Amino acid sequence: MKKTAALAFLLAMASPLAAAPAPLPSIRTLADLPIVTRAPYDQNANADAQVRDAFERAKKSGKRVLLDLGGNWCPDCLVLANFMALPEIRSFVARHYEVAYVDVGRFDRNLHIPARFGFKSRLQGVPMVIVAEADGRLVNRDDVFATASATTMTPKALAAYLAKYTR
Repeated sequence: MKKTAALAFLLAMASPLAAAPAPLPSIRTLADLPIVTRAPYDQNANADAQVRDAFERAKKSGKRVLLDLGGNWCPDCLVLANFMALPEIRSFVARHYEVAYVDVGRFDRNLHIPARFGFKSRLQGVPMVIVAEADGRLVNRDDVFATASATTMTPKALAAYLAKYTR
């Protein structure tokens, strides 16, 4: 086996088992992204209830929970939220996750939510995406901040990230 083939094999084996294939985004670049919402994070919502409800739904549906923590002031947060609103992405996410959007303001609101998953210091960026099992076990500890640079990612990369933690 050549080194490159062996490396490709090892990388394939290291990826999450049985992840769903990433959906094909209908847009080629983020410049083509339609703006559906400018305020995905409800500043007046009860974040604890939103998160609790997402976990309760996950226990019933057998899906994982996807918590999108961000703020309406954040361009990367708006890109991710509007990307997830694309029909093909929205249906993919709905098949695999129970979603809750949690407003963290300007890193000064609802910080007890990421703290539940071990993120007790200042957040490195937003959007912070937490994927967890219905029992609360964190699935994506090493790259919860991967979408904090969503404005520089490609639609395919965003779709691949959303697919990475599916079963």
